[in-house]
Amino acid sequence: MNNKAINGEQVRAARALVRLTRDELANAAQIGTATLHRVEATDGELSQRPSVVAAIRRALEDAGVEFIDANGSGPGVRLKKPST
Repeated sequence: MNNKAINGEQVRAARALVRLTRDELANAAQIGTATLHRVEATDGELSQRPSVVAAIRRALEDAGVEFIDANGSGPGVRLKKPST
């Protein structure tokens, strides 16, 4: 798993990309829905405990999301390329 920072915008976009509800993602990450709501309301880098951010990232990656580092155009998300 990648431990690089992610931001609230990426979490919101990733959840929408894989069509998870807040409840579904919170359950997958084993965090509270209110915590996820605060994460998604954050503009910029997340300040929550590293274990919370890692759990969210892991749940989204398990759902098929790939986080993209800022490369001049800003950070983002995309669907992982399917394994063949």
